[in-house]
Amino acid sequence: MKSKNLKMTGLTLLVSIILIFSFSSCTYKTKFLTSVVVPAAQGTVQIKTDANKNYAIKIKISNLAPSTRLSPPRDAYVVWLVTVGKVAKNLGQLNSSSDFMSKNLNASFETISGLKPSKIIITAENDVYIQNSSFSDVILTTDYINFED
Repeated sequence: MKSKNLKMTGLTLLVSIILIFSFSSCTYKTKFLTSVVVPAAQGTVQIKTDANKNYAIKIKISNLAPSTRLSPPRDAYVVWLVTVGKVAKNLGQLNSSSDFMSKNLNASFETISGLKPSKIIITAENDVYIQNSSFSDVILTTDYINFED
């Protein structure tokens, strides 16, 4: 009976280790490059594939000045996904907030996309629904993403 329990425990441990490595291998995390426009801003992008082969994208940024303080002022920050084929898609508006007890200006964004990202760009725009940006007001960008799914 002990031998059977030991085999089950060993098998359970092996399956757990395989599952942990398979889930972690589907995650890609990168930092935004230093911004010329807002040099204090720092952030990360985390990308995971889900069960439907979509891409779950999470962005967290700190020390990001409000878009209304830029020169010239803008209404909002917009997140763009650039595909391998160099097509840019507006994913939506970056959500900004400042914590009550903190001097850091934080922003976050989460979405699911069916498009495979090769780069994430944040621009300052006057229209959050814009479909084609000139990318003249790039605030933050990642390096090219080498995401293997």
